[in-house]
Amino acid sequence: MNRALENINYKQNSLDIALIAKALGHPTRIEILNYLNNQSCCFTGDLVDVFPIAQSTISQHLKELKNAGLIKGEVKPPKIKYCINSKNWSIAKELFSNFFENNIDNKNCEI
Repeated sequence: MNRALENINYKQNSLDIALIAKALGHPTRIEILNYLNNQSCCFTGDLVDVFPIAQSTISQHLKELKNAGLIKGEVKPPKIKYCINSKNWSIAKELFSNFFENNIDNKNCEI
């Protein structure tokens, strides 16, 4: 961690955007979200069939997306069913929309 940043009191919106951005920071996670968006739900095994990567890697990506609140999982032994977390997805859209609309308004930097 950057020691210079440890004592900064970040706004909650900044922390939320950073968490979501981290989860969106890998192309496989974007593809998983696109896949889930076109399904009502899916199981980890379904994703292993769709993406040519190991089940453990799929699980790590799902964990990141779930930690960010973008997806939710329900245990259906012996499997876990995943779907988009619609409520949090709407919140994420609003956070990013506000960030992009309000922070950098056509300021031209001429270098």
